[in-house]
Amino acid sequence: MDLLITVKEVKGDCPVYEAGESFTIKDGFKLVSERPVCMYALSAIMPIYNALRFTEPASLGLAGKDEKNKTYVQCLDPACYTGGGTAIFEITKMGGASLDK
Repeated sequence: MDLLITVKEVKGDCPVYEAGESFTIKDGFKLVSERPVCMYALSAIMPIYNALRFTEPASLGLAGKDEKNKTYVQCLDPACYTGGGTAIFEITKMGGASLDK
């Protein structure tokens, strides 16, 4: 299973990401990126990515309204208080429903 993680939107001034940038998680565990990956981003994605090995985004309650194979999360930087930027990520499941059932 591969996941495509795309920066959907940035609220505030993120020092790492701009909307439209992306990175992938290949084979369920290999992070692939041409640019730095923010630790705030990883902390938001970690609880979700492993669950997606065994289920579809809609069953987690995090799917888009019209996009059943996409999940949305945001980083933990509260931009309105820190002066930083809150990135919203769209996680697209690129593989089958499960690997190891």
